[in-house]
Amino acid sequence: MAGLCEGRVVIVTGGARGIGREHCLEFARQGARIVVNDLGSERTGEGRSSEPAEALAAEIRAMGGEAVANGDDVSDWEGAKRMIDQATATFGGLDVLVGNAGILRDRMLANMAIDEWDAVIKVHLRGTFCPARHAADYWRARAKEGNPVDARIINTTSVSGLLGNQGQCNYGAAKAGIAAFTITAAMELARYGVTVNAISPGALTRMTEDLGYGVEVPAGEWNPRDPANIAPIVVWLGSSESKDVTGQVFESTGGRLTVFERWHRGPAINPKRRFDPNELGPIVKDLISKSRQPDAIGG
Repeated sequence: MAGLCEGRVVIVTGGARGIGREHCLEFARQGARIVVNDLGSERTGEGRSSEPAEALAAEIRAMGGEAVANGDDVSDWEGAKRMIDQATATFGGLDVLVGNAGILRDRMLANMAIDEWDAVIKVHLRGTFCPARHAADYWRARAKEGNPVDARIINTTSVSGLLGNQGQCNYGAAKAGIAAFTITAAMELARYGVTVNAISPGALTRMTEDLGYGVEVPAGEWNPRDPANIAPIVVWLGSSESKDVTGQVFESTGGRLTVFERWHRGPAINPKRRFDPNELGPIVKDLISKSRQPDAIGG
């Protein structure tokens, strides 16, 4: 039986380790051809090595799949273009872009240095934009030439951005931006046959190993924190079956799959006149008391 993504060409950024690795492996099992993008850096973004991406590409080929490694920086404009070009030159096209690359430089706001802010925003937010921009250009050109396009962008957000998390102003701001980027990009690219969705994953990886997410699981039993649990929704979103789903944010954590609801306007008051600042105290408190309280990360 053919796999769910048989013959589709997929780029996974940050694809050599952790959650990205599991994306690559499951896409390969489902018949996709993979570009494994990874700088091979530490979780803080320092260092660089081609070995992790090359090793995973070799592993996929040993499984009988098709894969190549790519070492370009997702936040580099020209590097992101090379990544797209490598996919089209090697496999003859591009169907799916999974934006998964990321780093952490956690710090409380009062202690955060400017380079800790800039580095995280650059990798996550600019690193989501650059590959997506070049992929969108490729798909738009194909659509305008009259070629069929059935393409996907799958971004990676986080509950740190959707719900907030102490010590992660930089990371949370970037991840909230990615969620907003996803919704707007979905609106813009629908005309070209491209869907854009995002996932908010929860798993035990080198990025989260010191955050208390680990659980003791007996050998052979299912582990709710296994990064492999995230891959099924990503692979399904990358398939042709998901062509009617766009502009959505899904949370996958602990075995639970949740669709996030977008911002909604809550309680309101309109006196049909300019407010007096002196009257707003009780009005604002009343509106807040009537509003839905925000979810917590563990909620």
